[in-house]
Amino acid sequence: MQFGVFTVGDVTPDPTTGRVPSEAERIKAMVAIAAKAEEVGLDVFATGEHHNPPFVPSSPTTMLGYVAARTERLILSTATTLITTNDPVKIAEDFAMLQHLADGRVDLMMGRGNTAPVYPWFGKDIRDGIDLAIENYHLLHRLWREDVVDWEGRFRTPLQSFTATPRPLDGVPPFVWHGSIRSPEIAEQAAYYGDGFFANHIFWPKEHFQRLIGLYRRRYEHYGHGSADQAIVGLGGQVFMRRNSQDAVREFRPYFDNAPVYGHGPSLEEFTAETPLTVGSPQQVIDKTLTFRDNFGDYQRQLFLMDHAGLPLKTVLEQIDMLGEEVVPVLRREFEALRPAHVPATAPTHASRIKEEAR
Repeated sequence: MQFGVFTVGDVTPDPTTGRVPSEAERIKAMVAIAAKAEEVGLDVFATGEHHNPPFVPSSPTTMLGYVAARTERLILSTATTLITTNDPVKIAEDFAMLQHLADGRVDLMMGRGNTAPVYPWFGKDIRDGIDLAIENYHLLHRLWREDVVDWEGRFRTPLQSFTATPRPLDGVPPFVWHGSIRSPEIAEQAAYYGDGFFANHIFWPKEHFQRLIGLYRRRYEHYGHGSADQAIVGLGGQVFMRRNSQDAVREFRPYFDNAPVYGHGPSLEEFTAETPLTVGSPQQVIDKTLTFRDNFGDYQRQLFLMDHAGLPLKTVLEQIDMLGEEVVPVLRREFEALRPAHVPATAPTHASRIKEEAR
């Protein structure tokens, strides 16, 4: 099973000090987080894509290329690549280039984003969101698999005898996840192509995501990619740890209460009861994360959000140390012991896909 961290790149005041990091500090902090993830033995670092304050990761491939040069093993991914407002041609070429630079340590997650104004900023209409996601990905899928593409659709100018360059490394495109928190159409899309489905279930109760993941699994089997329990699923999570659970709650509460995303809403206790957020000891994180399998079945990737709500970098790096040294080794053993032999243990990698293509 793959374990990692993802960042949304928010620039948020520390509510305990009032200090706001500069954009440069925040960008460098994200790079430091990726380096720490590799150092402690995690598998994946993923960054979001945003084009509005208070977020900084507007160019994920630039950041991931920089991280690739400073790491050796880490899988580099996105927590969202905006398939709706990015040109599929540019996505195809950018991520193929990143594949070559990172020796194949690349995958990506398609999403529609959660910022409505981004659509007109890039000349699109939010009312076309689902249709854009479907059409643009169909083109991207072809661009990576066909040397010469002729294309005509609704949302971009036609292509005639077009070849995206560079071609995917070893002729094998990056593995794609489709991320969604609410759209059955996206679960259907992931199933149709036999891609992964990532449910970032960090804000809503499990019952909502059980329906989405269940739909994806059934349709994955319907399209002949394997049995429903072999479908490739990823999940999100949020944790804050200290040795003593009371210390964790006391330290994290001001960050939770003032967070731009979920602050000033349900209490910390209500949120931890209803969502994957775990604030407590490493053992409490282990215990709660293991319940994800009970809720959603065997899955292949677990990403944790660690660096949000104004938490200082020093604290985030301490959290990743605990995650890599005390939490993930136990989760690896426990999940592997429970996983049936016919269910994939991990999400596809470049090496595993080359082997699959050779069969």
